[in-house]
Formats: sequence, C-alpha cells, structure tokens
Amino acid sequence: MGKAILGIDVGGSATKIVGFKDTENGRVLIDPQYVHANDPLTSIYGAFGKFTMENGLSLGDIERVMMTGVGSTFAEKPLYEGLNCHVVPEFDSVGRGGLYLSGLDEAVVVSMGTGTALIYAKKQENGEVSIEYLGGTGVGGGTLIGLSRLLLGVDTVDHIEQLAKLGDLGNIDLRIGDMSRKNLHPNMNLELTASNFGKVSDLADKNDVALGVANLVGETIGMLSVFAARNYGLDRVVLTGNLTTLAPIRRVFEILERTFNIHFVIPENAPYATVIGAALGNV
Repeated sequence: MGKAILGIDVGGSATKIVGFKDTENGRVLIDPQYVHANDPLTSIYGAFGKFTMENGLSLGDIERVMMTGVGSTFAEKPLYEGLNCHVVPEFDSVGRGGLYLSGLDEAVVVSMGTGTALIYAKKQENGEVSIEYLGGTGVGGGTLIGLSRLLLGVDTVDHIEQLAKLGDLGNIDLRIGDMSRKNLHPNMNLELTASNFGKVSDLADKNDVALGVANLVGETIGMLSVFAARNYGLDRVVLTGNLTTLAPIRRVFEILERTFNIHFVIPENAPYATVIGAALGNV
C-alpha cells in the first residue's frame, strides 16, 4: 500500500483538506473535509490534525503535503519536522482539479470562492495540464454574504438560501420581458435580466432581496464564464467552489445554459476542486 498525498487549500474563509492513497485498485480519493478558524496557521494545523486523526494517518503514512490558497504563504516551514511540504500555485490547482473532477481534457474552469477566478485548462499529450489565468471578478461568495448582511441582517449561506426559496425576482430585477413582448435577438430570452435591482418594488420583502442578491452574483459569474468559453470556442464550463451547492445560484446557470448553449458542468466534490488539484500537483 502506498503512502498518502495530502492537499490543503487555505482560503479566505475556510481551509479544505483532501488526500489520495495508492491501493491495489488504483489511486483512491480520501473524503475531503474543511474547517473554519480565525487565522491561517490555526486553520492549517486544525485541518491537518482533524483529517489525519479521523483517517488513522500518522506522519509516517504521508508521502507529501501540497498546500495552496491565499493563506498557504503563512506556512513558511514544513508543518512538522521531516514532513515533505510544498506550496502549489492556486490557479494551477483550480485548473487541474476542475479537469480531474469533470473528466474533461479541456475547459474553462471557474472557481467560485470569496471572489471568482476563471482558468483555461488543457491536458497535454504527456498528461501534464497547461494553465492560463483568464482573470476574475470580486463578485463571489463574499459579495453574497456581505450584501446579505448589509441588506437583510443575515450572514449565513443556509439562511440566505432559505429566504431565497420564497423570493420573487419580479419584485427586484428589471428583465427583458418587462420591456419587450418578444425576444430582441435569437440569443436572448425574456427571462434574462436587463438590470439587477433595476425594478425594486415597494412590495419587495427579505425573500425577494435574498434571491436578487444571489441572482446578481450568479449572473455576473455566469456571463463572464460564457464570454471566456466563447473566446476559446468551447461549449463546456466547469464550475467549482462552495457557491456550486446553492440552489439559487445553480438556477442562474440553468437559465444561461438554455440561452447561450454553454453546458455548465458541476462535478461531484466541486467545492473541493482546488484542494484536489493541489494534491495532484507536481513537486
């Protein structure tokens, strides 16, 4: 039995950890986990300790640890003496993890975390993955939480999602159907937003506002993804990050998919794509 390779992604709001272990049946993914902490170092050691204890791993069972994310720079030394630790570029990890989880050889991979990053990733003939960072936007999970706290007085994703379930965008957003009785272009439908929060009604309640905020975040990310995919002549976009689990965000991508003929792939373990890509990285 081979030793385990661990990946740790130290993000802006949580640290995620995952492992791979070589077995007789091939490389097996050890279930990912995440922890929250007040500072990066506490988060790193907390995730490492929790993961190794729950999976019965000792330091001797670990071949190497691959760290990535904005907080990985705080770990300037190996976590423990003798433990083989390396820092992997975050965007490389995003692209590699997105292709691995989706099974695709080429795609635009979108990492939806506190902010949003777009990556073009392509698997080469030698098995290596080439990565191109396309840019990003400050609109992401942080926007969803921040605006919801400001406008609604709530700051948990579960609470936002519960409110959005009962929301009506007709009380918040100005849509194409509000201004025209027919489509103005073949690639346009009456459901599309003309202006986020452009038709706020006196009747709008917390549910409507929660859905409006989620819709604004989802549409901003979604349209950037469409533009990026078109630039490379692709019809596949791989979505990763914590926002992939939110129903009102997923709904936005379903609408954009029907409109622009771009297939948005949300693979299993999508929230853990970056940390999985880190674990698969080269030393």
